[in-house]
Amino acid sequence: MADFLDKEITYLPGVGPKRAELLKKELNVSTYGDLLRCYPYRYIDRTKFYHIKDISPASVYVQIRGRILSMTTQGTGRSARAVALFSDGESAIELIWFKGVKYIMERYQPGHEFVAFGKVSEFNGRCNLVHPDMETINEALSKQNLGGVQGMYNTTEKMKNGSVTSRTLQKFVSEIFNSLGNARLSESLPDYLLQEYHLMPLHEALLNIHFPQSPDSLRLAQFRLKFEELFFIQLHMLRQRNVRRVHFAGFKFDKIGDIFNNFYGKHLPFQLTNAQKKVLKEIYADMSSGRQMNRLLQGDVGSGKTLVALMTMLIALDNGYQAAMMAPTEILAQQHFESISKMLSGLDVKVALLTGSSKKKEREVILQGILDGTIQILIGTHALLEDSVVFSNLGCVIIDEQHRFGVEQRSKLWSKSERPPHVLVMTATPIPRTLAMTIYGDLDVSVIDELPPGRKPIGTIHRFETHRHNIYDFIKQEIAIGRQAYIVYPMIQESEKSDYANIEAGYESLKSIFPEPHYHLGMVHGKMKPDEKDAQMRLFASGTTNILVATTVIEVGVNVPNASVMLIESAERFGLSQLHQLRGRVGRGADQSYCILLTSVKLSNDGRQRMEVMTRTSNGFEISEVDLKMRGPGDLEGTQQSGVSLNLKITNLATDGEIIQYARNVANDVLEKDPDLLLPENFLLNQYLDRLAKESVNWGVIS
Repeated sequence: MADFLDKEITYLPGVGPKRAELLKKELNVSTYGDLLRCYPYRYIDRTKFYHIKDISPASVYVQIRGRILSMTTQGTGRSARAVALFSDGESAIELIWFKGVKYIMERYQPGHEFVAFGKVSEFNGRCNLVHPDMETINEALSKQNLGGVQGMYNTTEKMKNGSVTSRTLQKFVSEIFNSLGNARLSESLPDYLLQEYHLMPLHEALLNIHFPQSPDSLRLAQFRLKFEELFFIQLHMLRQRNVRRVHFAGFKFDKIGDIFNNFYGKHLPFQLTNAQKKVLKEIYADMSSGRQMNRLLQGDVGSGKTLVALMTMLIALDNGYQAAMMAPTEILAQQHFESISKMLSGLDVKVALLTGSSKKKEREVILQGILDGTIQILIGTHALLEDSVVFSNLGCVIIDEQHRFGVEQRSKLWSKSERPPHVLVMTATPIPRTLAMTIYGDLDVSVIDELPPGRKPIGTIHRFETHRHNIYDFIKQEIAIGRQAYIVYPMIQESEKSDYANIEAGYESLKSIFPEPHYHLGMVHGKMKPDEKDAQMRLFASGTTNILVATTVIEVGVNVPNASVMLIESAERFGLSQLHQLRGRVGRGADQSYCILLTSVKLSNDGRQRMEVMTRTSNGFEISEVDLKMRGPGDLEGTQQSGVSLNLKITNLATDGEIIQYARNVANDVLEKDPDLLLPENFLLNQYLDRLAKESVNWGVIS
């Protein structure tokens, strides 16, 4: 049956080479199996008929039973269209076709009764149906007898131009099932799982996902297919984690020595929060277990992740090993180096910084120092990955803002050790629980969910453009008392398609509002050369410039405690997670800070909701959950670079949290009884995992 599913879609009746190429390009569908896993995105109740008089522009899809009163063509050549006047006996509506006009005129004759189904459009204040599906009464009633629920498939403009509509896709799927005859699709899950967890068999699930026999059968099919999708992800992730725990011995760091104790007793910059203490206990339990630590540390902006990372590295030092910390930008690496060096001041610990800007002589000294072990902590950027960087005994690796690095980059760093070092990856981008379980299912997760004492909440205010001058006056007041401000724009250059504020025009305008010599402005954006950008950032960090005009390049890793105002222009243009990260650039000192969200008066419902959430809460995890529900997982930062391409066909991470946890629990139970999946009853699971691996489902692990 695997051979059947691997058949090329070209050979399916009605497809052919041209349509096959279109399906490959637009939907990544090449085989029968691909098409069966191309699920409807919504379902229409075909048992309901509308009266034409009740249809309004607010109606989405409608189904009308009636007769064609007249058929006419309008326009000529490419602008020709077929127009039918369609009546249900009480009222009439126009049905319009812009393509296949000759065919339409021949097929749909006046006087005949049809069922028209389509999406409602409006023109000149009147509703119409454009390119409706037309069926005879008998065809429509047969759908009702089959349950009356019809799937709607995602299609693109190119597909429609190639005469591949949602209905066409449904016909192709029907052809696949017809060609099966009395045969059944092979099962992907063992019988004992189907029985124990009351799951619909795969053949019935795929049949009912495309052609539901009833609302109940559709619900059971959706659950089965979502469960299977998530179960195999969790099974893969958990098996990888188990293999690493059993077969990859880590350094056993069971000593808490003089360096750690001296730092904790005499040099701690502030009292640890309970969350930091809890996380450090989890980290030490990993490092002292004899297994390699592979842990994700989540912490909101300003929660004290860097301090936890430093104390983790000090455990490695106490056990006679070196530690490395890699950051995605030179600015962030420099900030880590300065803050860690300051915290370690007075302790006999050698720390060095290695970046692309390090001078040749300085680089030679650093390379020799890490080779002979005199440098104990090395902080840097991608420069740490170079072949010339050779450690004496690397025992601990910290990756900051880990989603900014690819899997190969990360793995190259910890391959610089004879044995896999302990790994702590950190992110300041709060990850919703369901996403963390799915993307980072092979890692242990720690969360710092409270801020250090003394941090003042950032005042977040939403203002419309009509208040712009008042906001500028407020920024001037803050600068007058020695503070600094960020002004962030969503675009670099003006776009003809958008009137959102842009940084180039904004910068020129701001120079007249904040003139020299009273004010000093700097500008950074993603199209600048790295050294130009770094120079501007350093001027702002040193206080030489007091207003930094920027795009989202400052979203992560900029730490200027003196900055007290974050003004975000066209704030409706940003997602919630971005707004939250930008807000985190202020409030890093002891002074009261402010985040001002400036928008146009005309806001969409989504835009209003984002502004309401931002002004209501500063909890990054709450914000990330709302963001996931509003935008979906594909848009969330980090999922594409995390090393895991989710490739989810049917699961919705925003709404299917319970199924994710359920699938993870079942996968755990299976692996507890059979860690290597060697029992005969688990042969199918091994086989299916191998098949998925060959299909390039990138479930790459962190280490």
